[in-house]
Amino acid sequence: MALALYRKYRPQTFAEVVGQEHVTEPLINAIRAGRLNHAYLFSGPRGCGKTSSARILARSLNCAQGPTPEPCGECRSCVALSAAGHGSVDVIEIDAASHGGVDDARELRERAVFAPVDSRFKIYIIDEAHMVTAAGFNALLKLVEEPPDYVLFIFATTEPDKVLPTIRSRTHHYPFRLIPPPAMRELCRKLCDEEGAVVADDVLPLVVRAGGGSARDTLSVLDQLIAGAGAEGVTYERAAGLLGVTDAGLLDEMCEAFAAADGAAVMEVVERVVEGGHDPRRFAGDLLERLRDLLVLTQVPDAGTLGLVDAPADQLGKMTSQATRMGTSTLTRMAEVVAAGLAGMRGATAPRLLLELACVRAILPGSDESMAGLMQRLETLEQRAAGAALAAPARPVAAPVETGPAAVRTALAQAAPTPAAAPAPKPEPEAPAEVPPWEDASEAPKPQAAPAAAAPEPVEEPPAEDWSEPAPAPVYEPAPEPAGGGTSAASVRRQWDRIMMAVKDRKRTTAALLQDATIADANDGEVVLAFKHAFHAENLQKEPAYGIVVGVLGEVLGGTWKIRCEVGEAGSLPKAPTGAAPAPAPRTGAPASRSAASPGRQAAPPAAEAVEEPPPEDYDEPSPDDPVAPGGFGTSEEQAVKLLTNAFGAKPIA
Repeated sequence: MALALYRKYRPQTFAEVVGQEHVTEPLINAIRAGRLNHAYLFSGPRGCGKTSSARILARSLNCAQGPTPEPCGECRSCVALSAAGHGSVDVIEIDAASHGGVDDARELRERAVFAPVDSRFKIYIIDEAHMVTAAGFNALLKLVEEPPDYVLFIFATTEPDKVLPTIRSRTHHYPFRLIPPPAMRELCRKLCDEEGAVVADDVLPLVVRAGGGSARDTLSVLDQLIAGAGAEGVTYERAAGLLGVTDAGLLDEMCEAFAAADGAAVMEVVERVVEGGHDPRRFAGDLLERLRDLLVLTQVPDAGTLGLVDAPADQLGKMTSQATRMGTSTLTRMAEVVAAGLAGMRGATAPRLLLELACVRAILPGSDESMAGLMQRLETLEQRAAGAALAAPARPVAAPVETGPAAVRTALAQAAPTPAAAPAPKPEPEAPAEVPPWEDASEAPKPQAAPAAAAPEPVEEPPAEDWSEPAPAPVYEPAPEPAGGGTSAASVRRQWDRIMMAVKDRKRTTAALLQDATIADANDGEVVLAFKHAFHAENLQKEPAYGIVVGVLGEVLGGTWKIRCEVGEAGSLPKAPTGAAPAPAPRTGAPASRSAASPGRQAAPPAAEAVEEPPPEDYDEPSPDDPVAPGGFGTSEEQAVKLLTNAFGAKPIA
């Protein structure tokens, strides 16, 4: 009869212990330094190497060349304590499950006083130490606390909390842990090569998962598969059927049905699971593990390389595609629903029904009013929109057609003559961007051609602005506002919307106070605001409202500003009109200004309080007496510039 794999390949040195480097390295260092304790406590899950490490420690201490972390394997003690050895009289292994009473403890205490027969130390390995009764531990307490120099205790247990605290406090505790899947898979592959067994690559993940991180359990499963293999070796189908795990094909079909939210496909997969004789609970557990792997792949695309997801290369490609189509929110909610269904299947009389309900709930986020259901619905809509955009046929890109102000500016630029080079333009306040220049196109004055024989009459107009030679296609952009006293009331009115938005962003109550204000004047770094109600004026002059408005004026207009608030009835103070208002008296035969007729624009103050420079938005229709521009455009160069400036609220760039 052949030895089982876990007995045949039991580690003989600390270097052969797999996945417990956090325990073996400190023990090796302690042996080399000669700092040995009289009692040790090895704890951890079953089959992770506790008893094997205890035997290795005994061999290391009793080796003829020791104490050494690397037993020679040739002396009498090493041969007796090897896997094929008969045991040593000085190394006593006790199963506390059957020898944990007070009488057994008293017998051990009486025999421990005798010196070892053929070794350096007399070592007691007490396995399943948590099974020792409280009376038995109390009987051993004095011996464990102060043993003879040649006596050493090693307690091994899966439940260290059940060991009497007085015993546990007198030991050096080394916690063992489960072996990670990559290390376990490498160990299985190595043993298969040494045994000459043919095992498919996709079988090892099933073996590792069935072992649950325990080396003994994993090697037992592998030993069973190798023993029942045929001439073709251990195949995936035979391993899946023998271990009772769910076929990967069923899991792939269920995940595809989840990704497509196909209820019919979900029910069909559940039917196949039941017809195939699979346990619904086991299928739900395997499905939950698959959803976990997909969720990991959404966060770590190279999880397969890092060992976070244990699956073959071809399977990883399918899983990556499924994870991408479902998304993080969908996978999270599905995993939570399946986990809740799995918890409800324990002890249930109809596990199939619970499995069907869990799977249907997973693809129906509309039935879930929680935040997880809402996030899944949003994620599904986003993915559908992205898929539709990718699936849409590509259309030829036509040349862009200029519309709106851009088309008007291009047409005017092509029709206008090329002027001679002139000095750089003088900065002019920018026009508000909120009023599109084409809104009042019907109300704009139409240029009239003057008779060629008529002589121009001198007209008092503002100083003409000089323009340099424009580019082939003139581009208009707002001019920077001058700071300080150079800013007029008209320019402040044009920036008033920006000022109100900035004040509202800082404090809404201050913006509410300004709703009743109109700009009466702006000169020498001071803005005069007219209010209908004294309450608003008084509160605006207090902090923090005053400081907020002053700060916003400095940011928008530049420079340093002050505010003076006045209260007066309509007409008593100069203020910007809210609707249509009469413009300054035009010349004989000239129409009213555009700013007066345009809704939403604020006109210049009355003549009594008028500022020195005229508002930029007021322009005059060219009279028959004005000179005709060469090229037949119908207006002079200066008047064309005015027309463009008032129409588009900007000046042409030289």
